[in-house]
Amino acid sequence: MNFASDTTAPAHPSVLDALSRANHGLEASYGSDTITARLRTLVARTFGTDDFDFWLTASGTASNALALSCFCPPTGAILCHAEAHIERDERGAPEFFSGGGKLRLLPGLAAKIDQNALRAALASIDHGFVHETPAHVLSLTNLTECGTIYSPDEVALYAQMAHAAGLTVHLDGARFGNALVSAGCDPSEMSWRAGVDVLTFGLTKTGAIGCELILLFGKARSKFEELKARAKRSGHMPPKMRFLAAQAEVMLDGALWLRLSSYSNAMALNLAGLFADAGFRLAHPVQGNEVFVRLPEDAAAALQFAGVKFYSWPGGSYRFVTNWTTTEDDLAAFKALLG
Repeated sequence: MNFASDTTAPAHPSVLDALSRANHGLEASYGSDTITARLRTLVARTFGTDDFDFWLTASGTASNALALSCFCPPTGAILCHAEAHIERDERGAPEFFSGGGKLRLLPGLAAKIDQNALRAALASIDHGFVHETPAHVLSLTNLTECGTIYSPDEVALYAQMAHAAGLTVHLDGARFGNALVSAGCDPSEMSWRAGVDVLTFGLTKTGAIGCELILLFGKARSKFEELKARAKRSGHMPPKMRFLAAQAEVMLDGALWLRLSSYSNAMALNLAGLFADAGFRLAHPVQGNEVFVRLPEDAAAALQFAGVKFYSWPGGSYRFVTNWTTTEDDLAAFKALLG
């Protein structure tokens, strides 16, 4: 049983079928193909707006770094949680792509930025003080790195605070579908309607091979040409973009991405129930497809010896991630191991 990450899962068969259909005939390069054109219409319908531009990449790190680099200058900073993916897991990519922009780390329980800490950070910004590195961007994550969600109201509140201080709002949505399902809202309510300027919308963890969209909403569209230039310069302008667009098209068409997210969330809740029944305490609420549990070292070692794959996590917990291929049989077998 592999609960290490949702990226360990295979691509959904519908994605492979879509790639096969796209693999016929000649198409224009670099996003000028018919599939990418169709995708724009589908994204507009999914998010309920035509006021956007988008770019496709194959990884969340590329999407985050490219997006942030368009809004944070080399002399500026990005406010984010201390456990954010852009801080812990991207090897300095945002700093590299921005040419020296700094990440300013904020505290908060369950990987959610503390409201008072954000308010203090925003109040301290002084662009006229030469010794400071003033913040230009607020970056939120949904799901967070602890599997928790910012509700649409929380996103809207934080965005309002950031905008009042002149910041751009970025949302890392590597598990955006899982967050939406948990919150019971539509994509617009957790993105542009809530004040998000730029969304890095992930489909890879949901069931694609490698497909992420950078979405620029409203005034942020002014950075689209710069985004394309940075994508080209950094090697993230796929010549055969139709194969990325084909993945996104099939995932969005018929809301496959939300059905798969809903399923993986349900499996996580079932898994959390098994831990609770066995007497183990959860470290964080289960609000997506990740379960963080506190296990004695001997119990964790016994599960690993039995072949179960999962990660230890900062703060003394262990992370178990479900995906669209997790089955009831997997959970039954896991229950037997828990005893």
